[in-house]
This record gives sequence, C-alpha cells and structure tokens, in this order.
Amino acid sequence: MRTPVIVSWSGGKDSALLVHHLERDQQYEVVGLVTTITRDYDRISMHGIRRAILDAQVTRLDLPLYEAMIPAAGSNAAYEAAFLAALAGARAAFRDVRTVAFGDLFLEDVRAYRERLLASHSWQPLFPLWGLDTAALARQFVADGFRAIVCCVDTQQLAPEWAGRDYDSEFLDTLPHAVDPCGERGEFHTCVYAGPIFRQPLALQRGDRVRREGRFEYCDLLVRATQAS
Repeated sequence: MRTPVIVSWSGGKDSALLVHHLERDQQYEVVGLVTTITRDYDRISMHGIRRAILDAQVTRLDLPLYEAMIPAAGSNAAYEAAFLAALAGARAAFRDVRTVAFGDLFLEDVRAYRERLLASHSWQPLFPLWGLDTAALARQFVADGFRAIVCCVDTQQLAPEWAGRDYDSEFLDTLPHAVDPCGERGEFHTCVYAGPIFRQPLALQRGDRVRREGRFEYCDLLVRATQAS
C-alpha cells in the first residue's frame, strides 16, 4: 500500500519536479497539494503567481488544493498557524495522511525548520529531491518536457532583466556561475505552465514588470483570454 503524501506546491519548477518524482515512485501516492497564498494580493507567496494560474495548474493536476492564507506582512507564527490549518483540512479529507513532501534541495536551515514545525504536530516531512545535483536537475527539468517562465528575480543576486525569461536551456547556458541553476538560494522563482504532470499545458502571457520591497523584480503572468480554465 502506498504512503499518502501532501505536496507543498509553489507553482514553480521544484514543486513540479517533486510531483513528477513522487508519481513515479511506487512507495508514495500524491493525494493533495498545500499552497501558501498571500491574502492581500491573492497570489502564491514569494512567487507572486496569480490565483487564476494556480487554479489552472491544480485543474490540470487533478488534485485537491489546501490553502494556507497569510497576510502580506505576516509573522512566522501567522504562517505556521495557516500552514498547519491547511494540513488539518487535508487530514480531515484523508485520515491516513501523515506525510508532507517539500522540494528543498540543500538549504539545511530550511529543512531543519520544516522538520521542527511538522514533528511538533504529528506530521512527517519528506525531501525526495534533497542532495541532488542542481545543475543536473535543472537540465532534467527541461529534458523531461517541462516549460516555465521566470516570474521573480532577486535583483541583489541576479539582474532584473532575467525576470520574464523562459526557463530553458538558453537560460541555463547563460546563467551567471554564482547563481544556482535551480535558484535554491532565492535568486529567482519560476511558474510552470507545461510538463508531463499536467493533463494539458497552460497558455500564459507576460504582463507588467514591477519591483517590490526595493529588490524583487516580478514579471506578472496571466492566463490568456482564450484559455481561462
């Protein structure tokens, strides 16, 4: 019998790779997604992905979504309460679920934080991608047929014009050596719109660029009017 798993979903490449990995692993069954949404903007936190895109992704994944709603300037305590409440909703629907999978790759402090938070509330964290070579993982993402757009750039680590670029082989070929190919240190974030985990691709268009908090360059992405669902 497979172990039921809730996946921490950001709408980006790492969580897409995570779902893809787990779907091919006979030990686990993905039964739902948990996503942190900033209430003030109605967007996925950090990535800035619109609700309409999230809904389209979830529809194409055919999985239930559990939302952790947080305020724009929320504390860690607010985040933890919202995240745990979302997980409680998942457990109410799937009584046997005890495992939450994350797409973290190598940041020890992030992993330790998740382990402490979940252990204190009878959840088991899972890190299937942990320790994998990020350069190889990025290339595999492209080779497997995934498609993504860079939706956010930390301009203290990468020039703002990288926002809005396709996350593809050319992107990886020209990325500065100091930047992790998967953006694991927060250099950039992506929005996935096609790949083997989706029943069909999303049709996205690029919108305005905006700078937030003095350093984060966002490229707004929208679902094309011809594909609203």
